[in-house]
Amino acid sequence: MRIGIVTATYLPSRNGVATSTALYVRGLRARGHDVRVFAPRHPQEPAREEGVYRLNSSFAGARALGAPADYPVMLAPGPLLTARLPLRDLDILHTMHPFLAGRLALRWARLSGAPVVFTAHTQYDQYLHYAPMPRRVGRAMLRPHISAFARRVDAVLAPGRAMVEMLREYGYGGEVHLFPNPVDLAAFARTRGEAFRAEHHVPQDAPLVMYLGRLAAEKNLGVMLHAFAQAQASRPELRLLVVGDGPARLEAQAGAQEGVTFTGPIPYARVPEALAAADAFLTASTSEVLPMSMIEALASGTPLVAARSPAALDLVREGVNGTVRDATPDALAAGLLEVLAPGRLPALQAGARASAREYDLTERAAALEAVYLQTVAREQAQGRLNRLR
Repeated sequence: MRIGIVTATYLPSRNGVATSTALYVRGLRARGHDVRVFAPRHPQEPAREEGVYRLNSSFAGARALGAPADYPVMLAPGPLLTARLPLRDLDILHTMHPFLAGRLALRWARLSGAPVVFTAHTQYDQYLHYAPMPRRVGRAMLRPHISAFARRVDAVLAPGRAMVEMLREYGYGGEVHLFPNPVDLAAFARTRGEAFRAEHHVPQDAPLVMYLGRLAAEKNLGVMLHAFAQAQASRPELRLLVVGDGPARLEAQAGAQEGVTFTGPIPYARVPEALAAADAFLTASTSEVLPMSMIEALASGTPLVAARSPAALDLVREGVNGTVRDATPDALAAGLLEVLAPGRLPALQAGARASAREYDLTERAAALEAVYLQTVAREQAQGRLNRLR
C-alpha cells in the first residue's frame, strides 16, 4: 500500500505521538509498504530522511500557543509546495491530529480519492491552560471542532479508553477502534541499567524509583514528589530519578528533597537504558491517554505505580504488573512501598515484561495494516454501491 501519514509532530521531537508514529512507520515499512510522512520542519531534522516530506513550521507560533519548546507548529503549505508532494497515488491517509494536519489529510484525500484514518491521541481539555484564552472559551471551541472532524473521516482510532470517553463527551457517537500504541520490545529486552545508575550516582543496590516524561503542570509533579518523600520516610535508602524536561522543571526541582535527582532530557536511544535502571515507575498524572513511557517501563520489566485514570486502568493489572492508587501522596506512597517490597518486586517485574507483549511493534503494525485494508475495502465497496444507484 501507499500510505500517507500527516502529523503535526515527528522525530526528532520527543513526545509520545512523535515516537509512536515513527515506530509505526518503521513497522509498516518492514511489512513492505510505501510510507510517506508529512511533518513540520525541525531544526535538528536529519539531512536525509527516507520518505519524510517536511512542511514549513514556526517555533514562535508554538510558544504563542503554549506548545512544548520541542514542538514546532506546522504551517499550511502553499499550492506550489503541495504540487510537489507525492499525494495523488496514495491508497490511504492517516492523521494524528484534528487541526491543521487533519484538515490537510482531508484536503489531500480529495486529490487521491483515498480514505482517511484519524487517531485521537490527546485529551485536549487537559492542555487548555496553555491556550491564550479563557478555559471556558477554549472548551466551547474545541469540543465541537473535534467531534465534527471525527465525523468527516473514514475510521477513528484511540490508543486508550480515556480517548474513547473524551470523544463521547465531545459529542462523537460513531465507531471508535481501541488501538494501543506500539513499543519495540527487542530494544528494551536486551538493555541493562547499571551504567545509567552510575552516571547519576545511584548505588547499584539502592531501590530506584523513576518518572520519565514531560515536566509540566498537568503531570501533577508536586503530588508525585510528596508521595516519594512519604515513602522515603519509611525507607530512607529509596532514590528517585526524574527524567525529562518541561516548563515545570525548575519549580519542581526547587522543592525536591534529598535523594531526588533531575537528570534533564535524554536522547530517545537512552530511554531503554534509563528504564532498565529503575525498580518502579511512579506517576501522579491523570491526563494521560496511553503514555509511551509507561508502556516502555513495562517492556523494561519496571512495574507501575500510577494515579487512577483511564490510561492507568488500561495498562495496570493490579498486583501483576503494578498498582493503581488515588492521586494523593498518601495513596501513591503506600502503593510504592508495596510494589518495592522485596518479597513482591521480582514477580511484579516478570509480570510487567509479560504484559508488554501485547504492545509489540510487530503485532501492532500488522493490526494497523489490517485497519487500513478494511477501510480501503469498505470505501471501495461504498463507491461501487454509489455507482449502481
